[in-house]
Amino acid sequence: MKTGIFVGTFNPFTVGHDSIVARALPLFDRLVIGVVGDHVQKPGLPPATERVAAIAALYAHEPRIEVKPYYGLAVDFARQEGARFIVKGVRSVKDFEYEREQADVNRLITNGEVETILLYAEPQYSSVSSSMVRELQHFGLDVSALLPSHPSHS
Repeated sequence: MKTGIFVGTFNPFTVGHDSIVARALPLFDRLVIGVVGDHVQKPGLPPATERVAAIAALYAHEPRIEVKPYYGLAVDFARQEGARFIVKGVRSVKDFEYEREQADVNRLITNGEVETILLYAEPQYSSVSSSMVRELQHFGLDVSALLPSHPSHS
C-alpha cells in the first residue's frame, strides 16, 4: 500500500490545503493528514484535537484519508505511518526554497527512505495562507470562501 503524508499546522485548513489533498490523493492508496500537535508554541493555536476533528469531518466520506495529530519530526511521523512520501504545497519561490531545504534534510536524515513531493498551488489559491485567513478573521471579514465546506474531490 502506497502511503503519503500531508503535514502542517492547518490553522485553519484552507481551500488551498483542500486543493493539495484532492490533487495528492490519486497518487496514493492512503493519505494521512498530519496535524502538528500541541507541542508547538504558536499564539492562538487551537488544540490539535479541534483541528483534527474539523479536517476529519471534511473527509469523513473518503476512506483513503486519515487525519491524525503528530508530535516531533515529519519524517518520524512518516515512518510511524509507513509512508515513503511527504506531500507539500508551494505557492511561491520563497515556499519552494524553504521546502527544498527541508526535503534535502529529510532525505539526508532518512538515508533517502522518505521523499518529498511538491505540488504547486493552483493559481487561484497562490495567495491564500492560513495566516492571511486568520488576519482577515481578526478584522471581522467573512472568510468562508477561503475555507472548504466540503472536499473539492467529492
